[in-house]
Amino acid sequence: MIRLITATTAVLLLAACNAPEPASAPDSAPVSPLPPADPAPVADNVLTAEGLGPIRIGMTASEVAAAWGPTATPDAVGGPEPEVCSEYHPARAPYGVNVMIQNGRLTRITLIRDSDIRTDRGFGLGDAGAAIKAAYGGAIIAQPDKYAPAPAEDLIAWSRGGSTAYVEDPAARGIRYQINGEGVAHIIHAGDPSIQLVEGCS
Repeated sequence: MIRLITATTAVLLLAACNAPEPASAPDSAPVSPLPPADPAPVADNVLTAEGLGPIRIGMTASEVAAAWGPTATPDAVGGPEPEVCSEYHPARAPYGVNVMIQNGRLTRITLIRDSDIRTDRGFGLGDAGAAIKAAYGGAIIAQPDKYAPAPAEDLIAWSRGGSTAYVEDPAARGIRYQINGEGVAHIIHAGDPSIQLVEGCS
């Protein structure tokens, strides 16, 4: 009987020695979150509140000229104080694209004529104001046009720093669709609060 117990004990001890080691306890240190993904790149022919292609709101006039060239019409009559504010088409900018330079910095990009540039929401010149309002929903601010009756109106969508009141924060960025009497966008502005100006630099 004693031998049986001893043998059984030996078998149990041998099995215990050959058993795999228990898995180590999971590391209790918190796992670092993944870094945020980079924003999706924007194509060079897409207008955003921050800019168009290589041109970014806030650039100096020299930086704009280095990317798109000087004004295409240097002999054109500018505003009353061109050193304070000027609006022009750079020589190498896409067709129908104007820039506004205020106090030496780019504040606004404007689509005019038959420009085929579209905004990051997919809208361009000739698109219906009703479709623009539907796409932006509550993010759009609709205001009566200063000179023309409805359906002419201004549709402004601020991507940052905007509100329902007149915006003055230079860090604000937005897009303004000018809707004409036929109910379609005929001018589109992107940039800082200068997008609210109704007569060029004023």
